[in-house]
Amino acid sequence: MRTLIYLLIGVVFGIVMTKSEAVSWFRIQEMFRFESFHMYGIIGTAVVTGIIGVALSKRMGWKTIDGDSLKLNPKDFTVPRYLLGGTIFGLGWAMTGACPGPMFTLLGQGIWTIGLVILAATAGTYVYGVLRPRLPH
Repeated sequence: MRTLIYLLIGVVFGIVMTKSEAVSWFRIQEMFRFESFHMYGIIGTAVVTGIIGVALSKRMGWKTIDGDSLKLNPKDFTVPRYLLGGTIFGLGWAMTGACPGPMFTLLGQGIWTIGLVILAATAGTYVYGVLRPRLPH
């Protein structure tokens, strides 16, 4: 049953990403060239939705799907670390035209070449996991 719920959420997410054109390489290119507000509006809406969701989960005492209490640990926002990570993420996004959510949506649409990007992202995540103990955190 849980797998079905996750699958349904993923399908709805993919439909929303497609219909909002958030998976469009042209929309992403417009954003990075500062030619259109479209993607900034989508991202801004997601940020506001996230803020409201976190505030409601804290106020209402929501539980996880397993019934555990939600734990939101405070983050240490060390500026150089996030600047470097954000720059690497942004460069990958600009070069491929997709961030992680749209990558799987594009794969679901049958755009098989995005599989190379998914493999590269997976390899990068693996390399980070291997190097993580040696990195300054």
